[in-house]
Amino acid sequence: MTPPQTGPEKSGASSAWELLLPAASAPARARGRSLQAALREAVRSGRLAPGTRLPSSRDLAADLGVSRGLVTDAYEQLTAEGYLRSGRGSGTWVGAAARAARPGAHDLAPRAPGARVDFVAGTPDLSLFPRAAWAAAQRDVLTDLPHQELGYPDPRGLPRLRTALAGLLARRRGVVADPERIVVVSGVAQATALLGFALRARGMRAVGVEDPGSPQHTALYAAAGVACVPVPVDGEGLKTERLRASGVRAATVTPAHQFPTGIAYSARRRAELLDWARSVDGIVLEDDYDGDFRYDRAPVGALQGLDPEHVAYAGSVSKSLAPGLRLGWLLVPRAWTEEVVERKRTMDLGHPTLDQALFARFVERGDYDRQLRRCQRAYRERRDALVAALGKHFPGAEVSGIAAGLHAIVSLPARHGPRERFLARMTAAGVSVRPLTDYAHGAAPEEDVRLVLGYAHVTPARIHEGVRLMAEAAAA
Repeated sequence: MTPPQTGPEKSGASSAWELLLPAASAPARARGRSLQAALREAVRSGRLAPGTRLPSSRDLAADLGVSRGLVTDAYEQLTAEGYLRSGRGSGTWVGAAARAARPGAHDLAPRAPGARVDFVAGTPDLSLFPRAAWAAAQRDVLTDLPHQELGYPDPRGLPRLRTALAGLLARRRGVVADPERIVVVSGVAQATALLGFALRARGMRAVGVEDPGSPQHTALYAAAGVACVPVPVDGEGLKTERLRASGVRAATVTPAHQFPTGIAYSARRRAELLDWARSVDGIVLEDDYDGDFRYDRAPVGALQGLDPEHVAYAGSVSKSLAPGLRLGWLLVPRAWTEEVVERKRTMDLGHPTLDQALFARFVERGDYDRQLRRCQRAYRERRDALVAALGKHFPGAEVSGIAAGLHAIVSLPARHGPRERFLARMTAAGVSVRPLTDYAHGAAPEEDVRLVLGYAHVTPARIHEGVRLMAEAAAA
């Protein structure tokens, strides 16, 4: 098909009309929409460049074998949208505002760097995601969910899910769980941001954070206009005397399994932390990121259970199911509930209803407890494999921290230093590791090799292979 040439601007555009042929063959009821979509895509893709003059509606309709009205409607719609321009007696042209679209979207998701073995901490084994049970729950929810629950939700979350979470958290983590004070959030990251906005609204412009600690806290609090004040961690937890000296009235901690050092806060330090919060009329955000995974004994109960009016408790399914679900919870002290809920409302109008209903069913039917037990067995096996492989290939290596979570702290003998030389050798060998110093807020002068090794996403066989590769590279 070759539409009539209407001027020199038309040369070179003939091939663009090929994009319209499938639209002309579409079913009669969809032909008009298909023609508009095809013409719009021709402009977006650059096949019809800005300044190209289009055939008259009569000529194009004749060549496509469609009614002139369809072409006229398409021209008018795309002119209204800005893709085309027209003037009385001057024809129809591709508008100058139109720009070719990019060929594809970039993926900014954090990915493994393509190493032979990846020991970077923070990722669960995504192959353990319970697809069959999740799909069954999804089918049930889509069948049973009342239509009205697909409207805008309570910003705190579906009452059904908040009730299920209250029972789960009280039973497994020992929290004082009032469903009216639970806010369903997009993971601990959003919980942190919500609290940050609430802090700023109360005039609190700084928050104490563990040093070493999670790198994400600085950016999350900064987005809310709150600065992070690093407070050192020792073998018992956050140094409360340093916290008092800092002058802050809020702190974020990981008491059940401190990230990244792997220690559990002592009973004495937990009591001191709560005494500090009461004395300054402050608040503690407890990030219980992997509190369900303790392998040598029952997990230590949540700090929130000791003082629910001074501790906000946050958790998620990122380590137990998958971080891509973006599903978590924030249990807020009574005096903070209203402002946190209002901030959640203005931030996103609430978490997706279908996801909440699905997870509520997952908890109610016991599927979530089964998933936690499955993950616990797998991750304990992998931690044991890591300890055994280190004992075989790195004699004298010390694994510190409690037997819990998804990572371990490993201190290698001095002969493997200095640290930067060791890390360079690991990179050359294709083994991804991160030193403990990467999680410190200040300078890291020490030269000892202390590593944060994530093992949950690595099979036992790959763990042994990875540690062997590490040893070979270190000895080279």
